[in-house]
Amino acid sequence: MLLTRVLCIIIGYIFGLFQTAFFYGKAHGIDIREHGSGNSGTTNALRVLGTKAGLIVFAGDCLKCVFAVVLTKFLFGESYPDAKYLLALYTAAGTILGHNFPFYMGFKGGKGIAATAGLILSLHPYFIPMGVILFFGIFAITHYVSLGSLIIYAGFVIEMIICGQLGIFEGASQGILVEMYVIALFLAIMAYWRHRENIVRLIKGEERKTYLFKKNEVK
Repeated sequence: MLLTRVLCIIIGYIFGLFQTAFFYGKAHGIDIREHGSGNSGTTNALRVLGTKAGLIVFAGDCLKCVFAVVLTKFLFGESYPDAKYLLALYTAAGTILGHNFPFYMGFKGGKGIAATAGLILSLHPYFIPMGVILFFGIFAITHYVSLGSLIIYAGFVIEMIICGQLGIFEGASQGILVEMYVIALFLAIMAYWRHRENIVRLIKGEERKTYLFKKNEVK
């Protein structure tokens, strides 16, 4: 099954290489990496190109993870029914890695939060309500996308462990569950690392706020 794990990561990475913000920006005559924060992700697209662009980029980056997971479930789900959630996690991790570190862009992509939304949508229905509440609740109150992103990852790891121990991932052995927890923790650590500058600005009270229905400040 080691080969299957590797294949799931590779398939996910290939899907992750579709940089929605970069391609959308190019279609509108700009290189998104040369504007705003220089990040090829949803938040920078929203700030630089507007709400419509932000929503399109979010949908694209979210769905590429969903499609990758659906594909690997189709390819390997019947062969490994007890590990289908584990393989979904490996696929999503590959997608997030492809999004964050696309080789053809010098390994400089986004921060993986929209792709993580795809993971939450495709892994198990139990994760969707908490993900929506945590992210949009925090964002609605503070208008800090980064804070919502950090909170959703903390919640994801905690919920993963709770759901695992409650038997939500039917058929998964304790060994598989522990492996799933490790992947979830790895993704959370990577997200926090990618947001390290945002964390510093949040602590200093200097983080930029983001708005859906009014013009955003672009630096």
